[in-house]
Amino acid sequence: MMTTQQIKIYGIPMDLGQNRRGVDMGPSAIRYAGLQSRLQRLGCQVIDSGNLTVPVVEEIDKIPLANGQAHHLNVIAEVCQHIYETAAHCIEVDERAIFLGGDHSIAIGTIAAILERPQKVGIIWVDTHADFNTPQTSPTGNVHGMVVSSLMGLGPDVLHIGKHHLQTEQIVMIGIRDLDSEERVALRESGIKVQTMRDIDEHGMAAIVQDALNYLGDVDVIHVSFDMDSLDPSVAGGVGTPVPGGLSYREAHLLMEMLADDGRVQSLDVVEVNPILDEHNHTAEVAVDMIASLFGQRII
Repeated sequence: MMTTQQIKIYGIPMDLGQNRRGVDMGPSAIRYAGLQSRLQRLGCQVIDSGNLTVPVVEEIDKIPLANGQAHHLNVIAEVCQHIYETAAHCIEVDERAIFLGGDHSIAIGTIAAILERPQKVGIIWVDTHADFNTPQTSPTGNVHGMVVSSLMGLGPDVLHIGKHHLQTEQIVMIGIRDLDSEERVALRESGIKVQTMRDIDEHGMAAIVQDALNYLGDVDVIHVSFDMDSLDPSVAGGVGTPVPGGLSYREAHLLMEMLADDGRVQSLDVVEVNPILDEHNHTAEVAVDMIASLFGQRII
């Protein structure tokens, strides 16, 4: 269990990867929900390093784009480079880190840095969406739907951050249930290990997580990228792209508990909390619950 360890928290108030305002307030909402005190009660030494600077764009692009384009591409690339440099410093000093989004485009920077680790690295991607579009396949042009493809060296060069591309055998996706048509074809052809909601329904979360950990059996360090829209909207409704049929509260907790038991998780993204779309900060509170399970909280 990941207790009695120093954990750094970084807020990344990025909202340019999608087209609904409010997700930039996600880091503040999660902090307000008591993240630091919750982790401290688990015996963790917590250092909140504040927020990374993200440019403010007065109006998020919503106009349709010509095929092959993406909204706010260059600004997002600049922010992800800054994220990469910050996360790379965490790696140099061997810190455990939590990165609070913001939209999921922040993972272009965090995961690019994680791939620089000298150890073998694995990624567990928990999301409704595979984020495997490119500007050519995306129906929206939103970069938060292009994260994994960018990390694998597809799509615009400006989003290829860091020295190493993500390899197929380094990632497992859990909870996928909403794909665009061309994205679905590309994902099938990619060879990425994908555990959909149907797989979870048929086999149960415990078997799915164990299978993922076995698949990543030879890696030394795991990074978890957790999109709050992986949860069912009845559990966490304050997200930008809610889709019915998601993870239950207990399924998500079990996932985090089993990852904690495994002992290899070194870093975490928690993304897509949107307080504007939430009620009484409930989704941020659920996010804190999930983080606590990953860092050692147990029923007994």
